[in-house]
Amino acid sequence: MDQPILSTLADGRDVRFYALPGHTIRPVPDVRPLPKRADGRRTEIRYDRATGDWVTIAALRQDRTYNPPADRCPLCPSPRGDSSEVPASDYDVVVFENRFPSLSGAGAGAPTAPAGPMKGDLHAPGVGRCEVICFSSDHSISFAELSHDHARLVVDVWRQRTAALLDLDGIEQVFCFENRGEEIGVTLSHPHGQIYGYPFPTPRTAAMLGQAEAFTARAAGRNLFADLLAREIGEQVRIIASNEHFTAFVPFAARWPVEVHIYPNRHVHNLTDLSERELDDLTSMYLDVLGRFDRLYSTPLPYISALHQYRAHGIQEHGYFHIELMSIRRSASKLKYLAGSESAMDAYITDVTPEATAEFLNSVAT
Repeated sequence: MDQPILSTLADGRDVRFYALPGHTIRPVPDVRPLPKRADGRRTEIRYDRATGDWVTIAALRQDRTYNPPADRCPLCPSPRGDSSEVPASDYDVVVFENRFPSLSGAGAGAPTAPAGPMKGDLHAPGVGRCEVICFSSDHSISFAELSHDHARLVVDVWRQRTAALLDLDGIEQVFCFENRGEEIGVTLSHPHGQIYGYPFPTPRTAAMLGQAEAFTARAAGRNLFADLLAREIGEQVRIIASNEHFTAFVPFAARWPVEVHIYPNRHVHNLTDLSERELDDLTSMYLDVLGRFDRLYSTPLPYISALHQYRAHGIQEHGYFHIELMSIRRSASKLKYLAGSESAMDAYITDVTPEATAEFLNSVAT
């Protein structure tokens, strides 16, 4: 992948344009009358002593754009540089810092969240980075409809931004994700995802790493995630797709009505560890799974796609890069809402067996 074309938005944020081979992107000046940004650390994180988790307080996000009409989409191209976050007549993939970030100000000298028990102040600046990644200039397309080359460009951008954010002071974990569908809570329908640089390991990451560390200690050095993958491959009951380098399956203890995990067939920590051939196979597998999602029902499946990435040292050494995709749709006409048991107790109750979900997803394979 070639280096991106770097430009600047009217309030000083940077924007990066990534082009497919043979396509030239020409940014124009962003002439919107945006106020200059203040010191980026305008949010805070607060420590929940009852759980040991950090909670981000970002009141500025109350003013973010909410369900604009298509002709006022802030992610569509802006040929004159006066109508959106993307000052150009066209683009393939673009990345820019979120105008309404939950976390910001990562960089030279920025601190990560304090580690260990808190004694004194129970809050800290909301240091980190929140980026938006637009998958295409086409407002009506979905990720599943991208060509392989275009989808591979998105994967390459995820990889490049992961490496760049991991190098920033103040960032402990990098999380690439996509929310698709109003049922999930999406407020901008243009095909896009986000990239978060957290100043702390997220609660789910911390929980999984704790499990993985304990497993390694009692299992003669084996890796928990590799063991889970080996079990799925051995049983073959919940496998929905495989190629030379990746395997996709419905997990044994799926929490969601539709849930698929995509694992590399060897232990890597994050996207930067993957070879070119592995990145190609990941792209093919990802498009395959999303294509099945779109064929399950007569309407597009709302989903969350979450890339679990880790550093290669400390407790994160036990982490195993993988993608988790999940949907709240439990039938053609019903949604699974996270109510009392799930939201209050983190005790998930699923309405569909993982084996039935795997069979359903296999029935729509091409």
